[in-house]
Amino acid sequence: MTIFTEKNSQKIALAAFIISSINGCSVVPGMHMDPFSDESSISMPVTENNETLLKSLNIKTITAQFIIDLEKDINNSSLGKDNVANHYFDYRIGSNALKDVPEKKSYRQYHVGPRDILKIVVWDHPEITTPASQFIESGTMVGEDGSFFFPYVGVVQAAGRTVEAIREELTQKLSKYIERVQLDVRMGSYRSQRAYIVGEVKSPGIQLVKDIPLTVLEAINGSGGVTTEADQRNISLTREGKIYSINLLALYEGGDMSQNVLLKHGDVLNIPDREFNKIFVLGDAGGSGKPIYMNKGRMTLTEAISEAGGPNQETSDPARIFVFRGGLGKPEIFHLDAKSPDALILADRFPLQPRDVVYLDRAEGIRWNQIIGQVQPTIGLAQSIRSLVK
Repeated sequence: MTIFTEKNSQKIALAAFIISSINGCSVVPGMHMDPFSDESSISMPVTENNETLLKSLNIKTITAQFIIDLEKDINNSSLGKDNVANHYFDYRIGSNALKDVPEKKSYRQYHVGPRDILKIVVWDHPEITTPASQFIESGTMVGEDGSFFFPYVGVVQAAGRTVEAIREELTQKLSKYIERVQLDVRMGSYRSQRAYIVGEVKSPGIQLVKDIPLTVLEAINGSGGVTTEADQRNISLTREGKIYSINLLALYEGGDMSQNVLLKHGDVLNIPDREFNKIFVLGDAGGSGKPIYMNKGRMTLTEAISEAGGPNQETSDPARIFVFRGGLGKPEIFHLDAKSPDALILADRFPLQPRDVVYLDRAEGIRWNQIIGQVQPTIGLAQSIRSLVK
């Protein structure tokens, strides 16, 4: 007959607690996909017929036929007009950007405005010609009301008119006082019209609108060009209360000249950063888990896996590579079986979208080994305690 002392009772209680805790160690912490499931284990919000529903998503397998079907849609290519990477503003709360550029209008000659400075020269009459100076900005300044005063002529309305029209009026009125008037009117300084260039350019600030047309390209080049952080696909142009989207890459690489919009007074050109163009590689990848930036808004599945350091050769299961797409557009899940390395050829033709999550799952055998590794020390300790209380 065993006599239970208080000390033995404490040991028995401790052993019982440890043994009961073993069950809690039977699950490896972390995220895992169900073995080769054909649909998502949770319901996702899906929009159908303008109504948001909760549905389980089918997991699409990336095969050669799937890649062929994918490439039939031009919008899956980098230069596709409706490629999701070109619609940054569709996924920003409160954004009302229009998908097209402003209506193209033919260039019109420069029109004078308030604060512009005119150079007016009347030949053989220096008394009414503003003397030139290399030290100060000389000339006749147009007032805030759009007019200026000139000797023998009086007040001349200049705002909204071309220098040719102003020259013609001055010549006509001075001809009453001067025989065979020879007169020239030129722009001395452009000060009335300006566009604002902000965001990821090297020298953000004001670009003056002059007699030479100021296009998007010239404005960006005049600001030192874009920085390495710029998203060239999703430039925004704010004009008269409306926001338009401009795709500079479509101009550079696709020759779409409609993107080279002619700027006018009051325009704000914003070059956003590339924070939208991130890919997340999680799971058993060899890298640090930091977000990967897409190059000009494009990246393939192979490139993303490579940037993340590739699959962990000791613990990952290449047959279980998944792409989760839910932040932009239609939620989707894709699966790649890369157990054979040549499957990475398919992956290199699978284009990712901004905010995609690539997940490399852990091999089943590794999980079981982890369970045994976690539980074994606890079992050994429990057995040691049992031997003490016998």
